[in-house]
Amino acid sequence: MVIGAQGNGMTEKNKRPKHLNLLQIRLPVGGMVSILHRVSGVLLVLALPPAFVLLQRSLHSPESFAQVVALLSSLPARVLLLFVTMLLAHHFLAGVRHLLLDLDIGISRSGGRLGAWLVLAGVAGVVAIAAGCLFL
Repeated sequence: MVIGAQGNGMTEKNKRPKHLNLLQIRLPVGGMVSILHRVSGVLLVLALPPAFVLLQRSLHSPESFAQVVALLSSLPARVLLLFVTMLLAHHFLAGVRHLLLDLDIGISRSGGRLGAWLVLAGVAGVVAIAAGCLFL
Protein backbone atom coordinates (compact mmCIF):
# COMPACT_ATOMS: atom_id res chain seq x y z
CA MET A 1 0.00 0.00 0.00
CA VAL A 2 1.31 3.43 -0.89
CA ILE A 3 0.83 6.09 1.75
CA GLY A 4 -0.44 9.32 0.21
CA ALA A 5 0.40 12.86 1.17
CA GLN A 6 -2.32 12.88 3.84
CA GLY A 7 -1.16 9.59 5.31
CA ASN A 8 -4.58 7.92 4.90
CA GLY A 9 -3.52 5.21 2.47
CA MET A 10 -5.27 6.91 -0.48
CA THR A 11 -3.26 7.28 -3.64
CA GLU A 12 -3.90 9.97 -6.22
CA LYS A 13 -5.52 7.29 -8.38
CA ASN A 14 -8.06 6.23 -5.74
CA LYS A 15 -9.43 9.63 -4.85
CA ARG A 16 -13.10 10.07 -5.51
CA PRO A 17 -14.64 13.41 -6.41
CA LYS A 18 -16.07 15.33 -3.49
CA HIS A 19 -18.80 16.99 -5.54
CA LEU A 20 -20.21 14.95 -8.39
CA ASN A 21 -21.46 17.22 -11.18
CA LEU A 22 -24.11 15.22 -13.04
CA LEU A 23 -24.15 17.73 -15.90
CA GLN A 24 -20.53 16.91 -16.78
CA ILE A 25 -21.03 13.15 -17.05
CA ARG A 26 -21.30 12.04 -20.65
CA LEU A 27 -23.53 9.00 -20.84
CA PRO A 28 -23.78 6.94 -24.01
CA VAL A 29 -26.99 7.29 -25.97
CA GLY A 30 -28.27 3.98 -24.59
CA GLY A 31 -27.86 5.25 -21.05
CA MET A 32 -29.71 8.45 -21.86
CA VAL A 33 -32.59 6.52 -23.44
CA SER A 34 -32.74 4.27 -20.38
CA ILE A 35 -32.87 7.21 -17.96
CA LEU A 36 -35.46 8.99 -20.12
CA HIS A 37 -37.52 5.78 -20.09
CA ARG A 38 -37.73 5.99 -16.31
CA VAL A 39 -38.44 9.73 -16.32
CA SER A 40 -41.18 9.33 -18.94
CA GLY A 41 -42.79 6.59 -16.84
CA VAL A 42 -42.87 8.78 -13.75
CA LEU A 43 -44.29 11.75 -15.69
CA LEU A 44 -46.96 9.55 -17.28
CA VAL A 45 -48.04 8.32 -13.86
CA LEU A 46 -48.23 11.93 -12.66
CA ALA A 47 -50.37 12.80 -15.71
CA LEU A 48 -53.01 10.19 -14.85
CA PRO A 49 -54.95 12.09 -12.16
CA PRO A 50 -55.55 15.21 -14.33
CA ALA A 51 -56.55 12.94 -17.22
CA PHE A 52 -59.05 11.13 -15.01
CA VAL A 53 -60.46 14.44 -13.77
CA LEU A 54 -60.95 15.62 -17.36
CA LEU A 55 -62.57 12.30 -18.28
CA GLN A 56 -64.91 12.46 -15.29
CA ARG A 57 -65.84 16.06 -16.08
CA SER A 58 -66.47 15.27 -19.75
CA LEU A 59 -68.86 12.43 -18.84
CA HIS A 60 -70.89 14.53 -16.40
CA SER A 61 -73.09 16.40 -18.88
CA PRO A 62 -73.10 17.67 -22.47
CA GLU A 63 -72.20 21.16 -21.25
CA SER A 64 -69.22 19.93 -19.26
CA PHE A 65 -68.14 17.86 -22.28
CA ALA A 66 -68.16 21.03 -24.37
CA GLN A 67 -66.08 22.78 -21.71
CA VAL A 68 -63.48 20.01 -21.74
CA VAL A 69 -63.34 20.10 -25.54
CA ALA A 70 -62.86 23.86 -25.45
CA LEU A 71 -60.15 23.49 -22.81
CA LEU A 72 -58.30 20.84 -24.81
CA SER A 73 -58.57 22.96 -27.96
CA SER A 74 -56.57 25.82 -26.45
CA LEU A 75 -52.93 26.30 -27.48
CA PRO A 76 -51.40 25.50 -24.05
CA ALA A 77 -53.43 22.30 -23.84
CA ARG A 78 -52.35 21.27 -27.33
CA VAL A 79 -48.70 21.80 -26.39
CA LEU A 80 -49.27 19.74 -23.25
CA LEU A 81 -50.96 17.01 -25.30
CA LEU A 82 -47.99 16.99 -27.67
CA PHE A 83 -45.66 16.61 -24.67
CA VAL A 84 -47.73 13.72 -23.28
CA THR A 85 -47.70 12.12 -26.74
CA MET A 86 -43.91 12.41 -26.73
CA LEU A 87 -43.78 10.79 -23.28
CA LEU A 88 -46.03 7.94 -24.39
CA ALA A 89 -44.06 7.33 -27.58
CA HIS A 90 -40.74 7.37 -25.79
CA HIS A 91 -41.89 5.13 -22.96
CA PHE A 92 -43.42 2.63 -25.37
CA LEU A 93 -40.49 2.50 -27.81
CA ALA A 94 -37.84 2.43 -25.08
CA GLY A 95 -39.83 -0.32 -23.34
CA VAL A 96 -39.82 -2.39 -26.53
CA ARG A 97 -36.06 -1.78 -26.77
CA HIS A 98 -35.58 -2.99 -23.19
CA LEU A 99 -37.67 -6.09 -23.87
CA LEU A 100 -35.56 -6.86 -26.95
CA LEU A 101 -32.40 -6.40 -24.90
CA ASP A 102 -33.81 -8.88 -22.36
CA LEU A 103 -34.14 -11.36 -25.24
CA ASP A 104 -30.47 -10.72 -26.18
CA ILE A 105 -31.48 -8.88 -29.34
CA GLY A 106 -29.31 -5.83 -29.93
CA ILE A 107 -27.20 -6.55 -26.88
CA SER A 108 -23.87 -5.71 -28.51
CA ARG A 109 -22.40 -2.23 -28.16
CA SER A 110 -23.23 -1.27 -31.75
CA GLY A 111 -26.66 -2.91 -31.56
CA GLY A 112 -27.48 -1.12 -28.32
CA ARG A 113 -26.40 2.19 -29.78
CA LEU A 114 -28.44 1.59 -32.95
CA GLY A 115 -31.50 0.61 -30.92
CA ALA A 116 -31.23 3.75 -28.81
CA TRP A 117 -30.95 5.96 -31.87
CA LEU A 118 -33.93 4.16 -33.44
CA VAL A 119 -35.97 4.90 -30.31
CA LEU A 120 -35.09 8.59 -30.53
CA ALA A 121 -35.84 8.67 -34.27
CA GLY A 122 -39.16 6.91 -33.70
CA VAL A 123 -40.12 9.40 -31.01
CA ALA A 124 -39.22 12.28 -33.33
CA GLY A 125 -41.40 10.76 -36.05
CA VAL A 126 -44.37 10.26 -33.74
CA VAL A 127 -44.03 13.81 -32.39
CA ALA A 128 -43.88 15.20 -35.95
CA ILE A 129 -47.04 13.35 -36.94
CA ALA A 130 -48.82 14.36 -33.73
CA ALA A 131 -47.78 18.00 -34.19
CA GLY A 132 -49.18 17.92 -37.69
CA CYS A 133 -52.47 16.54 -36.39
CA LEU A 134 -52.71 18.94 -33.44
CA PHE A 135 -51.61 22.18 -35.04
CA LEU A 136 -52.69 21.97 -38.69
